Amino acid sequence: MAPIRVLTIAGSPYELGYVHGKTYANEIGELTEERLRLSCDPFWTGGQQATLDEVLALGRACLRYHEAFAPELMEEMRGMADATGLGVNELVIMNGFTDFVDIIANPAALGHARTYGALPSDVSDCTAFIVEPSASADGRAYLGQTWDMHSTATPYVLMLDLRPQASPALMTFTITGCVGMIGMNEHGVAVGINNLLAADGRPGVHWVYVVRKMLAQRTVEDALAVLQAAHLSGAHNYLLLGPDATGAQRGYNVEHMATRAHVIPVTGVYAHTNHCLIQAMIDVERPRKNISQESTLARHDQASHFLTEQVGRITIDTLMALTRYHEGDALSVCAHVQPGYDVESSGACIMSPATRELWAVWGNPCQNAYEAFRVGATAAQQVTCS
Repeated sequence: MAPIRVLTIAGSPYELGYVHGKTYANEIGELTEERLRLSCDPFWTGGQQATLDEVLALGRACLRYHEAFAPELMEEMRGMADATGLGVNELVIMNGFTDFVDIIANPAALGHARTYGALPSDVSDCTAFIVEPSASADGRAYLGQTWDMHSTATPYVLMLDLRPQASPALMTFTITGCVGMIGMNEHGVAVGINNLLAADGRPGVHWVYVVRKMLAQRTVEDALAVLQAAHLSGAHNYLLLGPDATGAQRGYNVEHMATRAHVIPVTGVYAHTNHCLIQAMIDVERPRKNISQESTLARHDQASHFLTEQVGRITIDTLMALTRYHEGDALSVCAHVQPGYDVESSGACIMSPATRELWAVWGNPCQNAYEAFRVGATAAQQVTCS
């Protein structure tokens, strides 16, 4: 792959969305069209068949939650809508696709008289990890992950370097049109994610908007409070790392379904993939397709053993090697498309909150080079809207 694309923008929420939308209008249109189509496809929703009208109606039911939760991000969506000619509803569905399909998969959302988990589902995979200062060779904490998605998403990978007028600067590993997925702000608050599959999906706030609002906070506890206050639409696992009120580095892992959550303070090293580990979360988890379930179990075992064996000697090179780890293809941390399993590692990102450094790679980590970034290090593009 080519070096990862970087878009640097400064301005009001509307300006951030407008310039993002104007720069990548064609790609955002393509991705939005694809994700609306996939939202109707039983392959992605555990067997639930939805019409486009039903999808759009469920999207509209989510909008009021987004307006109440993060009006500044909805203003960003309006800027993007004006730049691309797409509707705000369609853009919000595209942004929150992997939560949105949890809503459709819940028969109650569509008024269908069917039981949860009628068919196994498959959306995306990721392998994420936290390393506490005591476990690294340099005394620094790290948060990182692969971002695994259907292969058609890989061309849309983008690094956003944002300088909002009224909130902290941040960088986020994301895709065109998406407000943020994995990132860190100028205060050293870092957030990563794994997708989970929920049977309790409901109209609510999608995960990408929660991540962006978490990245507007000064401490990791404030970011955790944002997550805990959100009326979520679907399920993700969230990894948080950054300074507490005293400046000490703290890490948390949060398995969060739509209606319930479990917080784990991280000590030493911690890895998470795409299945729930806490029984209360397992109780409302939808089944995954066999190869996807085998993959998440294998990757969790690989990452956990890899990190445990390196405790006290972990460096950024160690973590890059973890994202490139192979025991086969589909069942490895570095995932490749296999027959019947169209998921690959579309990239990876590793962050050091103490130094505000990020390392990111576009495409399979085993085949591409990481690039180094620092939050706030480059000159921001001053924007005008016309």
